[in-house]
This record gives sequence, structure tokens and C-alpha cells, in this order.
Amino acid sequence: MGNKSNMREKKKRHAWKSYLWTLSYLKSYKKEIVFLIICIVATTSVENLIPKLVQILIDRVLPHQNMKLFGVLLLVLFISYVLVYMAKAFSNILQRSISEKSSRDLEYSIFLKLRQLGFSYYEQNPSGKTLSLFNTEVATVLELYRTHLPSMINHFLFVAISVIYMLSINFYLTIIMIPCLLMYYIFGPYLERKTAIAFQKVSQERMVFGQKIYESLSGIRDFRAFGADAWDKKKCVDSFEDFSKSVRSGMILTNIRGSYRRFVSYIGAVAIFYLGYQFIQQGMISSGGLVAFLLLYFTAMLKLTFLVTSITEQKNIITQVRTLYEFYTRSVDVSEPATPTRLDNVRGELRFHNVHFGYSKDEPLIKGFDLHIKPGEKVAFVGTSGNGKSTLFKLIGRFYDVTEGRIVLDGVPIDQLSFEQLRSSIGYVFQEAYLFGGTIKENIRFGLPEATDEQVYHAAKAAFADDFIKRLPQKYDTIVGERGINLSGGQKQRISIARLFLMQPSILLLDEATSALDNSSENMIKQALEKIAVNKTTIVIAHRLSTIIHYDKIVVIHDGRAAEFGTYEELMKHKGLLYELVEGQRSNPKENLLNGVS
Repeated sequence: MGNKSNMREKKKRHAWKSYLWTLSYLKSYKKEIVFLIICIVATTSVENLIPKLVQILIDRVLPHQNMKLFGVLLLVLFISYVLVYMAKAFSNILQRSISEKSSRDLEYSIFLKLRQLGFSYYEQNPSGKTLSLFNTEVATVLELYRTHLPSMINHFLFVAISVIYMLSINFYLTIIMIPCLLMYYIFGPYLERKTAIAFQKVSQERMVFGQKIYESLSGIRDFRAFGADAWDKKKCVDSFEDFSKSVRSGMILTNIRGSYRRFVSYIGAVAIFYLGYQFIQQGMISSGGLVAFLLLYFTAMLKLTFLVTSITEQKNIITQVRTLYEFYTRSVDVSEPATPTRLDNVRGELRFHNVHFGYSKDEPLIKGFDLHIKPGEKVAFVGTSGNGKSTLFKLIGRFYDVTEGRIVLDGVPIDQLSFEQLRSSIGYVFQEAYLFGGTIKENIRFGLPEATDEQVYHAAKAAFADDFIKRLPQKYDTIVGERGINLSGGQKQRISIARLFLMQPSILLLDEATSALDNSSENMIKQALEKIAVNKTTIVIAHRLSTIIHYDKIVVIHDGRAAEFGTYEELMKHKGLLYELVEGQRSNPKENLLNGVS
């Protein structure tokens, strides 16, 4: 029991922290909030004045046919409505301004956090989950600023001012609200808790459903190729059914909760009618006073119900706030130095000093990797799959930080360089090039955003892309489609290489850039890469050992270490690991490629 109690306390504290975090985005707008509260107080004061005018009408105007006083009441009523209209208009403008600015600040901070997170987040969390975070969690939390907080302030002030007016009419009738509230709290908290749990499930099922829809859309080609449309459809329908069930449960509980609140309110009204009649008989309250009190009671109880609902809704939202807060407070794996060292000219010399790294602490992948790569040297990483070749590329670009040892660029540890200088000095060509859904020209210009059209055309020619681009209907203004779906693999790779001609990095990292291409496309890509690699440090993950015979250095990576390195001739004479790999490819090339020999 003690452990459960401690867990609940921890959850409450965490929920409160999350809630305070969302409120912190309002700090910048303190003056506007003060003016908003003044406007709401003015509005609610005038609105609650109307039942008092009804009291005067019943008690003093109608019995004595006092037309002069009736005229004064009409004038006061008219002025009151004008004031209410003006104050409400101003408060609505303030409320919308505060909520939209706070929402903007929250969305921007979440987006910045997403950009700051390391590669580990993107590799451990599917894109659908992140999209769902923005489409559902952020959107729901924004309702806090746009709806729930403003309504809570409005309803609280309205109830507070209504109670003051009710006390001025009759103290004893006002006290009836207390047992009504106590009666609500017999079953109310239980219903609130059940509703909160139900909406927590709604939040989880919504995220799962959003992720499933994303996966279904992004993998539609494969589903159809494997005849798995029916399987995927069933998965989507099942996920939607789970989501719908959770929504239905939440709505049923919401209605039960609302019905119980109204029941309690109506019991209070019956008590007021009964006691009010008795008080009129005893002269403790006038008929107009009772009517005014009833008008104030019903509006106050209605607003009080809305206030409780608003607070409850915020409790439900806290579930989503907690998810967002946990995302926002995630530790950043790779951070930029506060005062980075600046290299005047990046030559491309790389040194690996006793580098260790693992994606999990229990399973190290790189185990004491040592290597020196001279400026302009062409180096090939080879070895069987799973020995850390691609991981070393990620470490060079600081997508991950080493757990032990260091990587040095031109005499400076890379963790002392700014991200901008380090990553602008490195050009990547992956096995599959990523293209944005814009035009070919925009995709090439991605390598150097300030490049002129002439520079873009020159880069495309250098990458052997100009010929196929000019054969397209819109030429350089052709839309490539999502992820470049309208282009072939070879065409996408040539556009990717054209970016490098604009970028002119000092270091090239080529991760099996031609392994998925046909012979014709592969030859073109090779020619383009040979041109861009002149006088640049080039590191290649090779999938065909015959293509790296003339490289300056071949590094065989085995068990997370540089097991052997040297020229092709030196390593073949040594008859070590490279010799075994080459002989293996010669005897059974297909099998070795399938097994990941590279």
C-alpha cells in the first residue's frame, strides 16, 4: 500500500510540474492577463447586476406603478448592456491574443526541441509517433490556452461575484450551495477519476491509430506488392475500433458526470423554492429578492458546473501535457559546445583515438577503434554486416557521441567544433538519396541555399544530371514528388551528388552509394563521385571489393576494431581478413553480398 501511495504522489507531483510548465508560457503576457481579468470582472459585475434590477422592478416598480423609476431601470439596463458589449469585445481580443501567442510559443519550443534531439530519438521512435505528438498532443494542449484556461478564469470570477450578490440578498439561502457541493463530492471525485482514466486511454489509442495510419500510407507500395492490402486494412480497422471504443467510454462517463452535477443543482433549487417561500412568509426576503436570487443561483450553479468541468477537462489534458512535458525534458544526447573552436580551413585530416561506442550500454559495438586518415586520402571501410561501418560514419558527423576515446578533425576534437562547421565540412551520399517534394532545382540548391541558378545548372552538369533533367517536361522546375518518387534511383543519386558540387565539402562519406543501382546508373554515379572526390578526404563503405583496389587505404573492420589496414596489395599479400573476404566473393559473390560482406 505504501508503495502504491508513493507512486500516486509521484504521479501527482509530475502532473503538477507538467501543468506549471504549460502555464510558464503565459509569463511573457502578464500585463495582458491583468487587463483581461479587469475586463472580465467588469463584465461579470454588470451581468450580475441585471437580476438586482429585476428585484427592483418586482418590489418597487410594479407594486407602485412607478414609471419614473422604470425609466431609470431601462436606462441603466441599456447602459449596462453597452458596457458589457464593449468590455466583452475588448476581453475577447485580449483573450485570443494571449492564447494564440502562448500557443505559438509552445509549438515553437516543441519544434526546436525536436531539432535538438539526437539521432537516437529518431531511430528509436517511428515518424508516425512524432507526427501524432504534434497532431494530437500539441493540438490538445493548445486547447488549454484557447479554451480551458480562459473559461476557467471567466467562470471562477462569475461565480465569485454571483455569490457576493447572493449574499447581499440573503445569507441563509446562499449557504444552501454548500451542502449541494458536498453532495456532489460524494460521487463526484469517483466519476472525475474514471473519466480522467478513460480520456487517458483515448489519448493513447489516438496516438496508436495515428501511427498506424502513417505506416499504412508510407508503406502502401509494399503492401500492394505483397498482396497484403487486406492485412493492412484489418490492422487499421482494429486500431480504429480500439480508438472508437475508448472515445465512446469517455463520452458515456462524461454524460453520467454531467447528469449527476445537474441532479445536485436541481436539488438545491428545490430547497431554495421551499425555504424562499418560508422566508417570504416571515418577511425575511421579498418576492423580487427571491426571483433575483433564483436567477443568480441558476446562473452561478451553471457556471460552477462549467468551472468544475473546465478543471476536470484540464485534468484530462494533463495526461497529454505529461507526454509533451516528458518529450520536452528529454536529455539531449549530443550538444553543441558553448564556445566552439573555429577552424580557419578544414583540410580533412581525421584521427580516431581508442574510440568506443554502443547503442546500449550492455552491447558495445565499436571497441577501441584507432585510425589515422590523412587529408585527401581515399579510404575504404570493409567488413561483414554489423561490425560498425555505418556507425563510424554517424560518429564522424556527431549524430552520436563516442562513449570513450575521441575523434579529431585537423587537430581539434570534433566535440569542440560547432555543428555548423563540422557538418558543412562533410558531404554524405547514402545508399538511398532523400529528396524533398519540391522541384529539382530546389533539391539541388539544398546543398547551398544561396546558390544562383547558374551554379545549380553547373553542379547538375558536373553530376551528369543535366541531360536527364532537360528531357523532363518542366526541366529544372519538375516536381520530384514525395521523397523523389517520380525519379529513378540513379537520377536521385545524381541530384544528391549535384548538391555536393554546390556544397564542396572537405570530407566525403559514401555509404554504399551505388549498391542498389543498375550498371549504367552505377557507372555514371562513379564518374560523378570521382570528379567530386578530387583533393578531398573520401571514406567509402564498399559493397564490391573489386571497386576499391586502387584506394590509398583499406580498413577491415572486425569486432568493432580496425583489424587490419593498408593498400589492397599489402593486405592481399598478408592473407588476412581482406584476403578471406575477396576469396569468398570470388567463390560465391551472390551469397556473400546477401550476407552483408562489404
